[in-house]
Amino acid sequence: MAGTNRFPMGIGELSNQTGCKIETIRYYEQQSLMPEPARTEGGHRLYTEEMRGRLLFIRRSRELGFSMAEIRDLLSLVDGEQISCERVKTIADEHLEDIRAKISDLRKMQRTLSALSNRCSGKDVPDCPIIDVLQQGKEW
Repeated sequence: MAGTNRFPMGIGELSNQTGCKIETIRYYEQQSLMPEPARTEGGHRLYTEEMRGRLLFIRRSRELGFSMAEIRDLLSLVDGEQISCERVKTIADEHLEDIRAKISDLRKMQRTLSALSNRCSGKDVPDCPIIDVLQQGKEW
């Protein structure tokens, strides 16, 4: 990554160092996940090393699929300096259960779509079993 970790830094440098798009950084600020940065006399944002670390935390959490609410919960533990491995594990385990449920749903969708696709001839004919099921709500 570009940069020499000079602080304070502007939003472009923060974006380069963290891999977060500028629009995403601004969005996290609007959602109060990131604190409001100090500004230059010209109005440019200035970010600290702590803010860079926080942004990396948010980005990595999003990569793991944590929701904004879950990230907010995790950050509240960090911000309050009341980090409890038990509470963090609870949040992670609940998220893991959500992931498992989604995987199960995706597998069911895959089986269903595969079965529907196998019924379809794929030829240029007006009758299509996939359309029939979608239009008529037939069970697959």
